[in-house]
Amino acid sequence: MHRTMADAMPSLPAPIVRVATEGELTTRQHRRIMIDMCLRRQKPGTGTSALALRVRTAMNPWPDLRDVLNGVPWVIAGGVATRAYMPERATKDLDVLIRAGDEDVVLARLESAGYEMVSTLGIPGYVLRSPDDVEIDVLLSDAAWLSEAFTQVGHDAAGLPVLALPYLVLMKLTAMRSQDWADVSRMLGLAAETELEQVRNVVRRYSPEDTEDLEALIVLGRREAQFPDR
Repeated sequence: MHRTMADAMPSLPAPIVRVATEGELTTRQHRRIMIDMCLRRQKPGTGTSALALRVRTAMNPWPDLRDVLNGVPWVIAGGVATRAYMPERATKDLDVLIRAGDEDVVLARLESAGYEMVSTLGIPGYVLRSPDDVEIDVLLSDAAWLSEAFTQVGHDAAGLPVLALPYLVLMKLTAMRSQDWADVSRMLGLAAETELEQVRNVVRRYSPEDTEDLEALIVLGRREAQFPDR
């Protein structure tokens, strides 16, 4: 029997078909499917112990760029930044967030300090290699919230400057990887009410279409941390 290409294609799971008939999901659709699945299945207290979730470490000695980039606004973002707000997790590179307009001076300083240019990123930015063979991703941004974020910098257990929780959540909400949404859920589940209100305010101002998913991720994070649902 002759089979067409359509016949050879695997059928799409029902949860995806309900959202996107052809299977082409937007970031928000993808995130919504993941959240709905977790809300159906997750039970309170089924994750890491509440005590372990409160530990903050800096076991991985990432390059300290404070002297190299002195006077230039910059912060650590990505997976390394999350260790300021939840238990440290493994990640392969250090994400450094800067203004797009500071690109030339930042790259010149890094190269003078022995950092080698490797390639460009799929998003605006560059991959560099440190003298100790550590990958550094320099992310360029002109986001409306960036100047505000540079005035509210947080710090991790090693004292390195990290993106404050509201803006780190904002960045990770719009990312396409499920790991980013898991990070958001865990960080928010451990956050105090005052911190959650700061996150809500920032998301309402800069990405109001994500407020519903934000609340769902808070619920999931609090379940993991064995907090009662609100």
